[in-house]
Amino acid sequence: MRSTIRVIGIGDSGSDSLLPLYKKWIEESELLVGGERHVSFFPDYHGEILPIKGGLTAIVERIGKAGKNTVVLASGDPLFYGIGSYLAKKLPVEIYPGISSIQQAFALMKESWHDCTFLSVHGRSMGGLAQKVDGLDKVCLLTDAENNPGAIARYLLSFGMTEYNAFVAENLGGAGERTSWMTIEEMSEREFSPLNLVVLKRVSPSPYWPLGIPDEAFAQRKPDKGLITKKEIRVLSLAALELKNDSTVWDIGTCTGSMAIEAARLCREGSVFAIEKNEADLENCHENMRRFRTDFTAVHGKAPAGLETFDDPDAVFIGGSGGEMKELLHVCCSRLKPGGRIVLNAAAIETLYEAMQTFAEEGYQTSVTLAQISRSKPILHMNRFEGLNPVYIITASRKEEM
Repeated sequence: MRSTIRVIGIGDSGSDSLLPLYKKWIEESELLVGGERHVSFFPDYHGEILPIKGGLTAIVERIGKAGKNTVVLASGDPLFYGIGSYLAKKLPVEIYPGISSIQQAFALMKESWHDCTFLSVHGRSMGGLAQKVDGLDKVCLLTDAENNPGAIARYLLSFGMTEYNAFVAENLGGAGERTSWMTIEEMSEREFSPLNLVVLKRVSPSPYWPLGIPDEAFAQRKPDKGLITKKEIRVLSLAALELKNDSTVWDIGTCTGSMAIEAARLCREGSVFAIEKNEADLENCHENMRRFRTDFTAVHGKAPAGLETFDDPDAVFIGGSGGEMKELLHVCCSRLKPGGRIVLNAAAIETLYEAMQTFAEEGYQTSVTLAQISRSKPILHMNRFEGLNPVYIITASRKEEM
């Protein structure tokens, strides 16, 4: 008879959280797998116990070779940020969800959760969380010991996100269950049980910035302002990049960070990497990141040096080459993912020519837009137009892809 592998969701109250049928399956099984806390709920278990420690690869191999009737214990719903989906890809499992901590928390809040956005910082970096949370009405965060409610609160406060109140639920279903509402400031100062989750609920409006944030809204180098990709050019360049929600983007010569910030707000599930050779400009970039609630990697360096630390891009924006055009474009072309695009802004005819030649040598095909923008400017009781510097917007991709 073929052995069975059942993945069963369990709560913090242990066996009391299980249906009688699930208890029967555990009693009749030959191998019990789970975290140390989970298997400790069954001190009288008669079969073999396999605690989950470290990676799952070895666990899957052990279960597969054992050929025993097996029960794998997982917290709540094994398919919600749990091990269920991983095991289902590797083994012929049956999955039986329990009541999740999410369901328990929202029941205690007495609120629906179908309109909530769920994010996990459990075992993950909080990098990029700012743009994922910003503007949402209701967000649930799965935490861990390092990314705990206090750390999350301090992170949110660094981006000025005070328009949220937090509901923190600790030890749900267990003896030490505790829930409470608080402000983000209050959450930053309190200590919490290691087992918790956080729900953020917006109680006042969030700031809003449209695509094409006004130039004057950015912190810029003083007194010589103007080292910024102008709003109109920025919007045209972003359109040329054809960004998706999960795109990985490079911004080379980020300066104030205007392009990287707009890209991060568009690619909330992706990642943005920016590099700038001028330290003063990079400081402005970091200030603008906090101002516009975007969290991405921004480093000091002169590309192409430093690009080796970035993930391979779906899109590359080049606002300045630093005089090393050929080497820079070679790195960008060789690292660009299939279907990706490179957009380069050039103010000089010589830069346009060199870029076109280099892209051709790299086997890339280009299209160019000459953007000649004028803005209205008051003069006495009338208005006139004042021209911005013309910019060549060069879009490049592999020949077979255009």
